[in-house]
Order: sequence, then C-alpha cells, then structure tokens
Amino acid sequence: MQNVIKILFVCHGNICRSTMSQFVFQHMVNNLNLKDQFYIDSRATSTEEIGNPPHRGTIKKMREVGIPVIPHRATQISWSDYHEFDYIIGMDTWNMRNLDRMLKGDPDGKVYKLLSFAGSGRDIADPWYTGNFDETYDDVVEGCEGLLAYLREKGEIGSE
Repeated sequence: MQNVIKILFVCHGNICRSTMSQFVFQHMVNNLNLKDQFYIDSRATSTEEIGNPPHRGTIKKMREVGIPVIPHRATQISWSDYHEFDYIIGMDTWNMRNLDRMLKGDPDGKVYKLLSFAGSGRDIADPWYTGNFDETYDDVVEGCEGLLAYLREKGEIGSE
C-alpha cells in the first residue's frame, strides 16, 4: 500500500481558485480510481473569507461541467499545514510570495505554483476580479492534469 499523497491548494480567499482546484483534482483522481491514494484540501493566505462557502461562480462552473462540489468553508493556511501536506500549490505570484513568508521560506521545498506543472509560469486569473470562471476553470484543469503527469513521472502514482 502506497502512502497517501497530501495536496493543499491555496489562493487568496479560499472561495474561488483553490476550491475549484480541490474539486477538479479530487474529481480527476476519483475517475482514475486513485481516491485512496490522495488527501486533497484547500486554504487561503488571507483571513478575508474565513468561514465562507465556495463562491457561487465556482459552484455554478462545477455544476456546469458535472464536477461534485465538496462541502467546504474557507480557512487560512497555518504552519501546521506545512508539516501535514506534501504539496502546497499556489495559484499566482502573489500567493507564492505570501506562502513563502507564511511558511518560513519553504524549507522542505513543498510549495509550487499550479501552472508550473503544465510548464508555464502564468498566474491563474482570479475570477473574483475578472468574473471569468470559464478561463479560471480551463487553467485549473491544465494545471491539475500537469500535476497528475508530474506525480506519475515521479512514480508517486501508477500509470493509467
């Protein structure tokens, strides 16, 4: 039995991009019958949305594409999360700066930018500001597919 891979998606408020990434990645691993190999969650770098459910735009997009919405309330990342999770994945450059500060410079090399797994330095646009949940979804899928490929390449999960 392989160890469970613990993945934490992080954005500013934990109601749009990180929750969307959590839902999309969970759906992908479920469809690949890898559910038992993962623990997936999401957090915020800020305290602005703590306790709030996912943004209605995220929920609407998930329903539109047939991805289950997991019950969730926004929470802020903590130093204890750093020890619990294997991968901590930020959505944009600003999140990465905040994570570096909040997680003491990432001493164990656990922090990644989501689209880096797809070979891109691009940020995932924040739909809180753009209102474009379709574009965010496309970027999230690209990043999550890249993450799966990366984990396969590293031998952390089996091939399909």
